[in-house]
Amino acid sequence: MFDKLDEMEKGRGNELTEEIDSKITNRIQMTSRFFKSSLLVAITLLFISCRGEKFDHQPVHPNMNMDQQERFEAQEQNRFFADGRGMRMPVEGTVARGNLREDKAFYQGISEDSSFVDEIPVTVNRSFLQRGQKQYETYCTPCHGSTGDGQGIIMVGRYGYVPAPSYHIDRLRNSEDGYIYSTIANGIRNMPAYAHQIDVEDRWAIVAYVRALQRSQYVPENEMQQYDVDLAALDQQYQQAQEEEMARQEAQSGGGGEEISAARGEQIYMQNACQTCHSQDGSDGIGPTHLNIFERTRQLADGSTVTADEEYLRESIVNPNAKIVEGYDPVMAPYSYLSDAEVQSLIEYMKTISDNQ
Repeated sequence: MFDKLDEMEKGRGNELTEEIDSKITNRIQMTSRFFKSSLLVAITLLFISCRGEKFDHQPVHPNMNMDQQERFEAQEQNRFFADGRGMRMPVEGTVARGNLREDKAFYQGISEDSSFVDEIPVTVNRSFLQRGQKQYETYCTPCHGSTGDGQGIIMVGRYGYVPAPSYHIDRLRNSEDGYIYSTIANGIRNMPAYAHQIDVEDRWAIVAYVRALQRSQYVPENEMQQYDVDLAALDQQYQQAQEEEMARQEAQSGGGGEEISAARGEQIYMQNACQTCHSQDGSDGIGPTHLNIFERTRQLADGSTVTADEEYLRESIVNPNAKIVEGYDPVMAPYSYLSDAEVQSLIEYMKTISDNQ
C-alpha cells in the first residue's frame, strides 16, 4: 500500500517538474522572440534613417492640392514654345489687368498737356498726412533732414553727394505738387528714383507731408498773430542768430586760420560731388563744364552775357539761380553753407583747369 502511495507521489512530482520546465522553456522562447523582433525593428529603423541627406521638411503632409500646380517657375523651360521659354512677354497691344494707369494725374503727376498738376489728386486728411510722415522719415530724412532743410545725416556728414536743397526755398515752395511727385518717382540729378520702393499713393502722401513741412516753416505773420506767440521775442532771437552767423562768416573771411589753396579747393570739389553735374573734360552734363570756365564769356538764359570772373563764380556757388546759363535748368542747390575760404579755394581750383588763370 505504501509502495503505491510512493509511486503516486513520484508521478505527481514528475508532472509538476515537467509543467515547470515547460513554462520556463516557453518563457525563454517568448523572451528570445521579443529580443529578435526588437532587434529586427531597430535594424529596420536604422536603415530607414540612413537617407544620405538631411530631412528638412515635415514628415506628414496631408494637404497636397497646392503643391502640385500646373504652372511654370521663373526661368523654367517650356517646350510648348519654339524658344523654350516659360516666361512670356505680354501679347502685343495688350495691357495686364491693373497696369492700364490711364489716370495720368494720379500715376504720373502730369495733366493731359503733360504739364505738372498743381494739386495732389488725392483726398488729404490727417491719416494721409501721418502716412506721408512715416514714409518721409523712412526714405527722405537721411538726405533732406527731418524738417526738410536739406541737412540730413548724409549731407552734414559730407559723404560726397550733391547737397540736397532745402524745401523752404522759393523755387520749391512755388513748384507744383506734380513736380515733387515726379522727383520722388523718377529721381533728379544724383537722387535715385523711388518708384520701385514707394507705392503711388504713398508718393502723394510724401508730397502732402512736404507741403506741411513747408507750411510749418513759412507761416505768414498775420496768421501767427492769431495765436499766443511772442513774435517780437522770436524776431529778436532770429536777428541775434543772424548777427552771430554774420560774425562767424566775417571771421572766416578775414583769414580765421583757414587755408585757401587750389589743393584744398580740389578736395572740397570732390567732397561735394561737383563732378557729378559738371565735367572737367569739356563734355556736356547737367550743368556746364568747368573746363576753361575762368574768364570765359557765358551766354545767359535771359539773353545777356557775363564774364566768369571770381565774382561770378562766387555767386554761382552760393546763389546758383541768380544767373542761369542758356540751355541749362535752374536745378543746382546753393552751397551757401561753405565758408568764404572754402568758396575761394574752389575758385582757385577751377582756375587750375582753365587756360585763363
